[in-house]
Amino acid sequence: MDAESADLSLAAVAGAIADPARSKMLCALLDGCARTATELAALADVGASTASAHFARLREQGLVEMHVQGRYRYYRLSNAQVAKALESLLSITDHQAMRFKPSTPSALRHARTCYDHCAGEIAVGLHDALLNEGWIYLQDKDYCLSEQGADSLARLGLDVDSALSQRRRLAYPCMDWSERSPHIGGALGAALLNLMLKQGWMSRHLDSRALTLTPKGAAKLSKTFGIQC
Repeated sequence: MDAESADLSLAAVAGAIADPARSKMLCALLDGCARTATELAALADVGASTASAHFARLREQGLVEMHVQGRYRYYRLSNAQVAKALESLLSITDHQAMRFKPSTPSALRHARTCYDHCAGEIAVGLHDALLNEGWIYLQDKDYCLSEQGADSLARLGLDVDSALSQRRRLAYPCMDWSERSPHIGGALGAALLNLMLKQGWMSRHLDSRALTLTPKGAAKLSKTFGIQC
C-alpha cells in the first residue's frame, strides 16, 4: 500500500470511529461481549434506521462483524487488532469502557440447555477451550473437528462417529444470550451435552432448563480443559 492509499484508509477508519454514536457502540463492544442491534441503538441513543446506517459504516471499515441468529442480529468487534486500537485511543482519554451486565438468573447463566446442547458460562468456556486446543477449527461459518480433537473426545467417551454421521450441521458457533459469546451448537454440541450427562458431570433440573455441575464434572472440566467452575 502506498503512502496516499494508507492516508485515505486511515482517514476512512478514523471517520468511522469519530462519530459519537458509533464510538459509543464500539466502546460498548470492548468487553468482548456481543450485543444486539437494538441494544447498541439504545446505548447510542439513535433510532433503528439511523443505527442501521451506523452498523453498515462500521462493517464497511472492518471494525465490527455481524452474527445473525434467529430474528436477532448480534454485533461484535471484528478482531483483537480492532480492540487493541480502540483501547490505545481510550488510553489518552479518561473514559472507561462499560461492562456487559446480563440479567439472566445465576443458575441459568452458569449452565443450561439450549435446544439439545449446553449453554451458559460452562458451555462458552468449553467452546473456547476446544478452539484454543485446536480440537475444532472454524471453516466458513461452521466448525470442523480436527484429528486431534476427534481422538481426544473419543478417549473421553464421546461417540464421534455418531456425531459425524448425522444429517445435520456438525458444529457451529451458537451465540449465547447470557454470555454474548458463542457456545457449540449442532451434532457435536448435542453429543457433548449427552457425554456430560452420561458421565455424571452434569445433571438436569426437573422444572427448568438449568443444569447442575457436579463435583466430578467440575474436577474433570478443570483437569481436561482448564475450566474453573
